[in-house]
Amino acid sequence: MEYKDYYEILGVPRNASQAEIKKAFRKLAQKHHPDRNPGDKTAEQRFKDVNEANAVLSDPEKRTAYDTLGANWEAYSRAGAAAGGGGGAAGGPFGAGGFGPAAGNVRYEFRTSPGAEGFSDFFRMFFGGGAPAGATYTTSGGSSGGPSIEEILAGLGMDGAAAGNGAAGGRRGGRTGRAARPAPVEAEAEISLEEAFHGTARLLDVDGKRLEVKIPRGAGNGSRIRLSGRAPGGGDIVVVTKVRPHPVFSRTGADLERELQISLREALLGAEVPVGTLKGRVLLKIPPETQSGRTFRLAGQGMPRFNADGFGDLRVRVRVVLPTSLSDEARAAAGRFLDLVDQPNPRAD
Repeated sequence: MEYKDYYEILGVPRNASQAEIKKAFRKLAQKHHPDRNPGDKTAEQRFKDVNEANAVLSDPEKRTAYDTLGANWEAYSRAGAAAGGGGGAAGGPFGAGGFGPAAGNVRYEFRTSPGAEGFSDFFRMFFGGGAPAGATYTTSGGSSGGPSIEEILAGLGMDGAAAGNGAAGGRRGGRTGRAARPAPVEAEAEISLEEAFHGTARLLDVDGKRLEVKIPRGAGNGSRIRLSGRAPGGGDIVVVTKVRPHPVFSRTGADLERELQISLREALLGAEVPVGTLKGRVLLKIPPETQSGRTFRLAGQGMPRFNADGFGDLRVRVRVVLPTSLSDEARAAAGRFLDLVDQPNPRAD
């Protein structure tokens, strides 16, 4: 079964806020809506994908489960995507010898209906009650249904439930009485914006042992770094990052924004003005007659995307600073200059 990257479908970073997800969904849904693209099968499929991605990422519970599965998809593939193996093939994700609730006492029979409407098989398997459209499975005890998300996560060792080993006979999931893993222990790491840009590390003291936590580039407020099995009792440690406010830059996702002061001469006549970024200084070309408050976008000069490729953008908003303490001669010259300028009344509206 093909893994679907919902973040890529919506074009948002993995640490996107709900507001960013909602905005991206609305924009793409309007763009690919069938009413705007009659007869366009590609747009129709894209519209379905966008709706499916929004259904998961806008739901906190589904998003958490999806993020957990996504981080462990390679392990899932090794367990379930044996060459040529379907859902019920030996060594497949739901066959004997696979992971999760399947064991020698469980038999899966997939009968997928081609052209089934609605969301993808990937979505149905993990968020829609189990199997793909039209699929069923049976157990030796005669019960039917699909593996729950908890059972799938348990099979990958990602929650406190034990994976089945056949000892439970016909019980769904075949869970044993193995002790549950401890709940994750959370710790907060406060970092600067520069540290978030370049990546950094922090030391944790756990039962007298010092552990180094590497914080990847692009971490933002609420980014989570998991240390598997490092907590007392074998549980996980989850480090949640908090980025301190910056005196120059404000941040939205991977995009940055800053203000840049320019002189009256630079605004009227144009100039190349140096502007500081987190990568270093660059030259910004100011066109003649630039108004105060105009914003320029510097592509790729923002933050690295957290757990993804590429950089966001830097938006530079200019503010024109007028000269002060004019001499009588300068004031008279300014009056003569302004008499030559045909400027409409800016308050005419």
